[in-house]
Amino acid sequence: MQYLFTRLWIGLLVLSLFGHLNAQPSAGGRELKSTIIGQIIDEGQSSPLDYATVSLYNTEDELLGGSITDGEGRFEIESRPGRFYLKVEFLGYQPKTTEVFDLSPRQVYNAGIISVKSASAQLDEVMVTAERSTMTLALDKRIFNVGKDLSSQGGSATELLDNVPSVQVDVEGNVSLRGSGNVRILINGRPSTLLGGDGSGLQQLPANLIERIEVVTNPSARYEAEGTSGIINIILREDQSRGLNGSFDLTLGQPDNAGVSVNLNRRSDRFNFFTNIGANFRNRPGDGNLYTEVYNPNETLISIQNNERTRQGLGLNFRFGADYFFNENSSLTTAFTYRLGDDNNENVIRYFDYINSLDNPVGQETRLDEEFEDETRLEYSLEYELKLPGLDGHKLTADFRYQDESEIEGSDLSNQFFDGLGNPSDRADLIQRSNNNEGSDQLIFQTDYVRPLGEDHQLEAGVRASIRNVDNDFLVEELDPDTDEFFALDGLSNTFDYEERVYAAYVTYGNKFGRWSFQVGLRPEYSFINTELLQTEESNEREFFNWFPSAFLNLELSNQNSLQLSYSRRISRPSFWRLNPFFTFTDNRNFRSGNPNLNPEFTNSFELGHLKYFSKGSISSAIYFRETQDVVETIRVVDSEGNSVARPENLATNYSYGLEVNLNYDITPWWRFTSDLNFFGFETEGRALEQDFAASGFTWFARGTSRFKVSPKFDAQLRYNYRAPRNEPQGRQRSLSSIDLALSHDLWKDRATITLGVRDLLNSRRWRFTNFTDNFFAEGDSRWRVRQVDLTLSYRLQQDKQRDRGGRGGGYDGDGGY
Repeated sequence: MQYLFTRLWIGLLVLSLFGHLNAQPSAGGRELKSTIIGQIIDEGQSSPLDYATVSLYNTEDELLGGSITDGEGRFEIESRPGRFYLKVEFLGYQPKTTEVFDLSPRQVYNAGIISVKSASAQLDEVMVTAERSTMTLALDKRIFNVGKDLSSQGGSATELLDNVPSVQVDVEGNVSLRGSGNVRILINGRPSTLLGGDGSGLQQLPANLIERIEVVTNPSARYEAEGTSGIINIILREDQSRGLNGSFDLTLGQPDNAGVSVNLNRRSDRFNFFTNIGANFRNRPGDGNLYTEVYNPNETLISIQNNERTRQGLGLNFRFGADYFFNENSSLTTAFTYRLGDDNNENVIRYFDYINSLDNPVGQETRLDEEFEDETRLEYSLEYELKLPGLDGHKLTADFRYQDESEIEGSDLSNQFFDGLGNPSDRADLIQRSNNNEGSDQLIFQTDYVRPLGEDHQLEAGVRASIRNVDNDFLVEELDPDTDEFFALDGLSNTFDYEERVYAAYVTYGNKFGRWSFQVGLRPEYSFINTELLQTEESNEREFFNWFPSAFLNLELSNQNSLQLSYSRRISRPSFWRLNPFFTFTDNRNFRSGNPNLNPEFTNSFELGHLKYFSKGSISSAIYFRETQDVVETIRVVDSEGNSVARPENLATNYSYGLEVNLNYDITPWWRFTSDLNFFGFETEGRALEQDFAASGFTWFARGTSRFKVSPKFDAQLRYNYRAPRNEPQGRQRSLSSIDLALSHDLWKDRATITLGVRDLLNSRRWRFTNFTDNFFAEGDSRWRVRQVDLTLSYRLQQDKQRDRGGRGGGYDGDGGY
């Protein structure tokens, strides 16, 4: 622990020193009494531009100071008296220079509202928006704009997330943030049926339906406390420009990938109708290998396992909704979401068994799993917003949504047996089948109240209730060769019911004093969770009442520098799938199981962040530290015959820490570079199953993207990903690297764009790992997907100017609680 904290404080010192070195005095020092104020807005939308750069120049064109705008687009600059002008810059907008003005001693000069134009071109029927920065940085979150990431065209939400800074996606599609899988994923600021009960919906959600992704690494009390490492919020496309506008995308790819997505809006005086439709068929081949040694007292069992799998299916996502504006102060939004999935998967595993050495083969086995998955997910939502009298931002919002989900999975499984030389064995083939019926419903209600108490401080409060029920009926049967009838396998079949109730409230207060600002918040949450195995009459009822405080302290420095120190407490309740003891078992030697006795994790999270904007880009850095109690790790137990069960267990404590740096820089007018570096380490303490699973390690991952403007109509993008090796409680993950390439060309007077994308250009994206304890050693690799080549045609239809900075985003304004 002493070594860990030494690293942490050295990093904090370095980051603080970096911020101090950049904090040069503004235009004359603290003794200056003259002040320049104003507001920056988008000329087309009349909406404020936050984090725009405002620079102060004298008449000799010398830079004297500056500021960055706040969430309302306002800025404030101190200066000595004299003659000056202002220059406003923001990525994706045309620079704006004001007229020269005189500043008298002790004067407060109001520059008024300064409007800036989007760097776009007006066409007769089509408005093509300016190129926005791929990533926009703020102290509390980072916004990844999907539309300008060429490699995302034609892919899924899972593949898109794997390109987002700080985010990683593993071989099975599990999403992690800064190395932790306990991350809360939302759509339009709320839980959604589009995600699926286990997050599998991300693999079927087309990336072309997504406008942007917000990453919140240290959420305040206004956010739902779930997710120890933070929140990922996926914002779907939606516009409120008057008239009819939208986009159409058609994708063809190899391996088989065919999809179409439609985003349409129609806005009139009182109504705004919006729809997102995505349909796709995908074939995702993959493979893997596993080498295992099991050490018994008198012999060593050796097994080599080869896996070939194909996941293919049809997915349909449909969302339709409407906004009704009663007047300029109140509106009602309703939406209906429907998701359909129809998958057919095939998995073939070949086992080669040996005793003591590879020169002594004793048997071979081939297992075939033919699986189908049918799912239907529905969601209804109703949102109301009322702007109240008083200062801007005084409002009340209410949100109600109901979700209903059903899923049926079935598998036909068979095993063929051979002797050590590959000849048919006398052992009869093994025939099995499994069936899994799952249904769930969830009701969510939330209301939020925002009350500005003055120009620089405000109060927020809200309440939230979530009620969820899941029932899972899992049956595994085996064919009796004597009677030719199927019988249920004991220990693998049962009905599992899950009930969850979460009730919460929150209050936050923020204020600003000169260059300092702060926000404090408190969120109490009551949780009730009950699991029950009906056949065996086993139940586990638990309830928790917890307080989740948060605190943020900001310091605005000169030269567009900002520092933020933050703290929050978070929870990770065990999910339904982690509690469910029954899983489908494609591999009948290596099982995966849930644990109905899991306890929630609690995390104290600290972060010190630095943000700097400059004329050609921005850089952000952060040092973070998390202390997690009852941390959950997947523990693998191997018996004397070589069969294993992987199951999540609560360990004692986990300490994780890291340094993250994000750079967004325009090297030349035609070359933009972005990079994401994350260095993090951990120490895990604790025992489970009468074994010590203490572990520690340090690793890092990096991502660099270069985008080239080859010509006014032709773009190219190259991305490199690298993940360094990482230690785990029972082994080690090895390094991984991949390269993505994309080319795009504008067509038809810039009404359309055709994009060719190649993900994993060198086919090198393989997950390699080792696991070991005193009685076994395992080494393997797995490939979730092979190299994918996609061709996407995008057509833009707009009669009015499209917003360039994200807009309403489907009912979430970026400030309300989750």
